[in-house]
Amino acid sequence: MIETPSLVDQYCHGVLRTELGLGTFEGRLTRTEGPPAPGTTLFDTQTGFALRRWCPPLLGLEPHCPPARYLARRRELGALEAGRRLLRGSGITTYLVDTGLPGDLTGPADMACDGDADAREIVRLELLAEQVADTSGTVESFLANLAESVHTAAATAVAFTSVAGLRHGLALAPEPPGPGEVRGAAGRWLAGRPVGGTLTDHVLLRHVLWIAVSSGLPLQLHAGLGEPGVRTDRTDPVLLTDFVRATAGHGTDLVLLHGYPYHRNAAHLAGVFPHVYADSGAALVRTGARAAAVLAEILELAPFGKILFSTGAHSLPELHVIGARLFRDALGRVLGTWVAEGAWCLEDAQRVAGMIAAGNALRVYGLE
Repeated sequence: MIETPSLVDQYCHGVLRTELGLGTFEGRLTRTEGPPAPGTTLFDTQTGFALRRWCPPLLGLEPHCPPARYLARRRELGALEAGRRLLRGSGITTYLVDTGLPGDLTGPADMACDGDADAREIVRLELLAEQVADTSGTVESFLANLAESVHTAAATAVAFTSVAGLRHGLALAPEPPGPGEVRGAAGRWLAGRPVGGTLTDHVLLRHVLWIAVSSGLPLQLHAGLGEPGVRTDRTDPVLLTDFVRATAGHGTDLVLLHGYPYHRNAAHLAGVFPHVYADSGAALVRTGARAAAVLAEILELAPFGKILFSTGAHSLPELHVIGARLFRDALGRVLGTWVAEGAWCLEDAQRVAGMIAAGNALRVYGLE
């Protein structure tokens, strides 16, 4: 029996506290650009089936109950009480929360309270730059305020995270842009940007990444599947190879988030470069009953001290539950099989499970 008594969710978001109808709930359950196939619902996915397996018992229902029955029970309890039961039933003891998603999502303090856990903040670089741009009148003030804001955030956050791969693609030039190049890009962006406009300029994305590298905090980079509409061929983590080489020796760890369906490439980079780590998170939520097979593929290539657990969950507390339960189940299946076959001893399997579930994250993010 492989035990993981402590789980550090090294990347997630807060949850919604509002009551949700069927359509709204489904829209948060999976990321899609349109409705499900006629006559079906988005519960007809690996994620949907995993929800029906793991979440109903936490609300007093039988596993695999129909979606309508589950949502009726959720409304009966109320969003706040249902959220508390789900988060506290996930087994997660620490949440590292990216506060950069739009919408009325709970922050780290509420996640800690509702989940009876610890919680810390991850700062999203692109949102930070956009907020600075909203309050900076000139190029000079924008660049100075941006550097100061990153420095200030580093004093309280546990990590920075970037969605440069989703905004532009991961095939960014690896070296820091020069001062003149940065000023020119900032001037063009500020001149044509409406208030609240998003940062997509590749020069400024590189600039803010290198400011984060200089902070010494871990830098999380989104890769693989992301928001609907994103070209996944531009988010293969192998495209980061030159940037990874350029950042070696700077004292900053890089964490490759999500990765799926390129999780083997992320695991390979974690195996080659000492400052690179691979995430095992959203891949498991997406693959459901196949989670053990995906986790085994990550374990093929990445050193065991370089793999981190996360849920990647957002909006629905159910996604935090699914991520945690699928991870525990998949890890137990994979390592338990190797123990049963005599390839591993139980003591080593238990030690590695503890590393991936919590120990590696505690070390990387300085939480020990």
